[in-house]
Amino acid sequence: MRNFFRILRYTAPYRSYGVLNVLFNLLATVFHLGSLLVFIPFLRLLFGKVEAVAEPAAFELSKEGLTAWYNWKMADFIVQHGQVGALVFICVSVVVLFLLKNLFRWLALYAIGVMRNRAVQDIRDAVYDKVLELPMQYHLGERKGDILARITNDVQEIEFSIMNYIEMVFREPVTIILSLVLMIGISPQLTLISLLLLPISGLIIGRIGKSLKKTGDRAQRKAADLLSLVEETLGGIRVVKAFNAEDPMRQRFRRENDMLSRINVQVLRRRDMASPLSEFLGACVMVALVYFGGSLVLDQSASLTGEEFIGYIILFSQLLAPAKSFTTGYYWIQKGSASAERIFEILAVENTVKEKPDARPITAFNDRITFRNVTFAYDKRAVLKGIDLEVPKGRSVALVGSSGGGKTTLANLLPRFFDVTEGAILIDGQDIRDLRIKDLRDLMGIVTQESILFNDTISENIAFGSRDVTQQEIEAAARVANAHDFITRMELGYGTNVGDRGDRLSGGQKQRVSIARAVLKNPPILILDEATSALDTESERLVQEALYKMMQGRTSLVIAHRLSTIQHCDEICVMQEGAIVERGTHSELLSLNGTYRRLVEMQAFA
Repeated sequence: MRNFFRILRYTAPYRSYGVLNVLFNLLATVFHLGSLLVFIPFLRLLFGKVEAVAEPAAFELSKEGLTAWYNWKMADFIVQHGQVGALVFICVSVVVLFLLKNLFRWLALYAIGVMRNRAVQDIRDAVYDKVLELPMQYHLGERKGDILARITNDVQEIEFSIMNYIEMVFREPVTIILSLVLMIGISPQLTLISLLLLPISGLIIGRIGKSLKKTGDRAQRKAADLLSLVEETLGGIRVVKAFNAEDPMRQRFRRENDMLSRINVQVLRRRDMASPLSEFLGACVMVALVYFGGSLVLDQSASLTGEEFIGYIILFSQLLAPAKSFTTGYYWIQKGSASAERIFEILAVENTVKEKPDARPITAFNDRITFRNVTFAYDKRAVLKGIDLEVPKGRSVALVGSSGGGKTTLANLLPRFFDVTEGAILIDGQDIRDLRIKDLRDLMGIVTQESILFNDTISENIAFGSRDVTQQEIEAAARVANAHDFITRMELGYGTNVGDRGDRLSGGQKQRVSIARAVLKNPPILILDEATSALDTESERLVQEALYKMMQGRTSLVIAHRLSTIQHCDEICVMQEGAIVERGTHSELLSLNGTYRRLVEMQAFA
């Protein structure tokens, strides 16, 4: 139940709708029970089964007083309007009472519907906000499909299980309390028997439902596995087709889907047992009440009359549906708790890249970037070791070396995608950990090897992350990035949708749109991470020209695999196994006859 109360906290901002729901449910229950209890004694009086009361009865808050007062009122009505008129009155009264009951039931459902949907919306927002907040280190270690499953499947499961239970908690206690009050008024002995037998039924159901939470957790995790597989398939569909891997992927999907289906059958078997089991146990309690109640009616010395016994059974029957809902709700809670745990699991992940409460703003870059004895370890494995590097404003520094040398990791530390393990990174003498993260990243434009575009128009992709930009500014950025010509040749121009991940554009076109996005941001610091390595010769020429234009007057940190693209840089650092082993200009490094020269010769030979 701990997860239930944690989810319940999300309904707190909408408690007014909960109050309205309770009020409307109270009125609906009053009209419902009133229509049932008034009907039987009125008909008995109407057809002469009860002697009419001629003298006015005093109104008293007791069973005998209320019965006498009611009989007098009804008898007086029959005398004044006749039996046919009284029959018409009772029929119209029942219709009106049921109309009012259902009107208030609808209002109650509307109120609780607003509350539950707003609460679910807040949960989904909280998970998405957390996903955006978490550092890159978390995303590198988690499957995208699992994160998607938490935002979609798990939140949906909470909506249909725990939120259903919350709705029931607001609705059913009103019916149970009113029914119990009336039942105690009719027969305290029978009510005591009911209160003894119903908890026993609940214990039996509880024992059966305990395993549902564990099975539900398996089902949600397997659904996440399946979603991850689908995401991998769609992301790598070209590779799947190129290697004729449709059959292995199909078999893998069938296997995962079959396992999910089997687990879901187990969940449904346990969950669906709740309704028939609770109904059977309720019928057993009803039979016990009929036996004991019938014995009291047959015992002339007992205070329970046949009419009261019938009313009691009617009231108890109204109690069965809410009691049945609570037992079914117990299964909902068990199944939904597995999803709730997965939601709170991601919400509880600690953000290792935190902004200090007293973080300072920074709006300009004036002097230099300094890497001071920077060490970074990932999973206790040192990736960078004692890096010392200075990048003065307006200068370009290239990082080269074999794969796995730590080039990209070093670049990722500057915008605080990760935090250094030891040492510090300074901008204008200020430790970047003392600065506001948003301000820090506003100083930087990043172009990576993989061009990340979103399923939107070219204009929206260029303007992504920038605020209050005009179409003229977007087109100017595209011209700098050598993208304007190919964009205007398209039928819809800048309004062309690039498709999922930009798949409607070529690699070179996507890269130039990415460069235009960085140009529009107009940052003083550029990070170029192998921005031309995956392009053909013509695309590389156009992209390289765009990069040269963009780098003018800016401080640049360039990671390159093709060494011909970084010969113009002011300084080149050769990285190997997480350390800088050589540094200097292109000509200086060639004269050393070291690692850099060997890399240049290898590429020239290739």
